[in-house]
Amino acid sequence: MQPEFSLYDNTIGKTISFVKVELERDAAMLHEWQQQPYVIPFWKLDIPFEAYVKHLEKFLADTHQTLYLGLIDGVPMSYWEAYWVKGDVVEDTYDYHPHDQGIHLLIGEEAYLGKGYALPMLRAMVAFQFLSKKTEKVIAEPDITNDKMIHVFETCGFEKVKPIQLPDKTGMLMFCHRETFERRWSDVIESAAGESV
Repeated sequence: MQPEFSLYDNTIGKTISFVKVELERDAAMLHEWQQQPYVIPFWKLDIPFEAYVKHLEKFLADTHQTLYLGLIDGVPMSYWEAYWVKGDVVEDTYDYHPHDQGIHLLIGEEAYLGKGYALPMLRAMVAFQFLSKKTEKVIAEPDITNDKMIHVFETCGFEKVKPIQLPDKTGMLMFCHRETFERRWSDVIESAAGESV
């Protein structure tokens, strides 16, 4: 698996990388992650494998987003959707800039839950997205009831904006501005290397 982006995070002493999802290689693993009881309430994709493959095919063909596996020291343990706000359902919920990007994520491997990996992984993805020089803001819209994830986003540098109604949930719209992020994490992300999404 060739990473699109990789960095060594000195806060956890591990290498974080992101690899583009491939349907045949990854569908079974991603489907298994979607069956986890801690994932189902927020993703609602606990569907038969054939149906999930069709869902994944549709998402992989959607040019406004890119799907990634998140790896720690080469081990796939999380799933990420990095998307452009323009063309997404969230574009109608605020006055967006054409180069705003957004994030969806889940930690799929239970062994990695509760170990403090969510923040370093999120921080790495945001650093990856900010490699796109015209992007000055990354957004998130976690489920308004997902207190743990909202806290992780806030710790990363996102700020709550407002609740928004989306087709599948009520989300908490959150913004992370480049200046805030780089000021907070300059000592961690200066080693980042990779290509922009």
